[in-house]
Amino acid sequence: MASLNQNTSILIVDDDPNAFDVIEAHLYREGYDLFYASSGEEALNLLDSVEPDVILLDVMMPKLNGIEVCRTIKSDSHWKHVPVIIVTALNSKEDLARSLNAGADDFITKPVSGIELRARVRSMLRIKQQYDALEATLRLREDLSNMIVHDLRNPLTNILLCSDLLLQTSTNNKDLQRLQIIADSSRELNSMIDNLLMLAKMESGKLVLNRTFVDLNELVSTVTLQFQSISEQKNIQLISKLGESPESLLIDMNLFHRVLENLISNAIKFSPPESLVILRVSYHDESLSSDFPNSKAQLQIIDSGLGISEERKRHIFDKYEVGDLMSGVSQIGLGLTFCKMVIEAHHGRIFVEDNQPQGSIFTVIL
Repeated sequence: MASLNQNTSILIVDDDPNAFDVIEAHLYREGYDLFYASSGEEALNLLDSVEPDVILLDVMMPKLNGIEVCRTIKSDSHWKHVPVIIVTALNSKEDLARSLNAGADDFITKPVSGIELRARVRSMLRIKQQYDALEATLRLREDLSNMIVHDLRNPLTNILLCSDLLLQTSTNNKDLQRLQIIADSSRELNSMIDNLLMLAKMESGKLVLNRTFVDLNELVSTVTLQFQSISEQKNIQLISKLGESPESLLIDMNLFHRVLENLISNAIKFSPPESLVILRVSYHDESLSSDFPNSKAQLQIIDSGLGISEERKRHIFDKYEVGDLMSGVSQIGLGLTFCKMVIEAHHGRIFVEDNQPQGSIFTVIL
């Protein structure tokens, strides 16, 4: 690990130049790069050029005081992890509480003690170094994960193309069954890769919703039709019940299309043969008005499967939560997490309830 003072920048903010001279005298042997700002406004303007590792911030300044400067710094995602040490002549508990509530990491009182100042700066630099090391590790892990996931696409695309071609040309029933398994498994793996990439974007804040006005009834009908052949293979009846007077909703159609795919796929996967899966869409449902006064639409996916225990309901939308294991059913544990993140990005809600007498109801409120 590098020494604490190697290429270390400290920004000192105080409207009194003599205060900078005092701090400089205490720290000059430490080898830090010291920068001075005489006001809160100047300090904020210097952040990009100085890129401080620690900020020593006086409270009592004209115009923009130290508390306001600290709050502004800590509200910026790029700078909020830079330690701020409040330097103040105030010593009341209320003043200290205000500093901490603004996001300050530490404080030191005037007149400044050299021994105490050096110790507190070193302590904050250790915290900053640990954060920087963690950030670097997380970035490396994210880059490696994205690289691996992207590299999976080429061989998987080849598998899908070849299996589809063989399905079209093969006439042997046993071969057709095996090819169908290969094709279905490949599509499931492809969906998993898409979910992993999308979750990574959401968690890093890099996902931008491409909102357009979408007819929810039309979208549900499209996705339902897409799953008709799969439901028929399992001898499950898949029907949609669409509400009257549909209205267009401002949503990301591609993401919501995938939400529907995940929810319908799960319902079919966990439903027994000879059962029914229902997609119900309603608009401005009066029964929801008290709990969700701003709701515009409700979507429900209703199945007659084994249902979900109360314990599982509390965690079913968590990443990698797979619910109750079922023999012969693939469970990856990303689909419902993806659904929850997309719906909450649209300021909606998703939850699960019991279907009577058996099964589950996944409800989406927009």
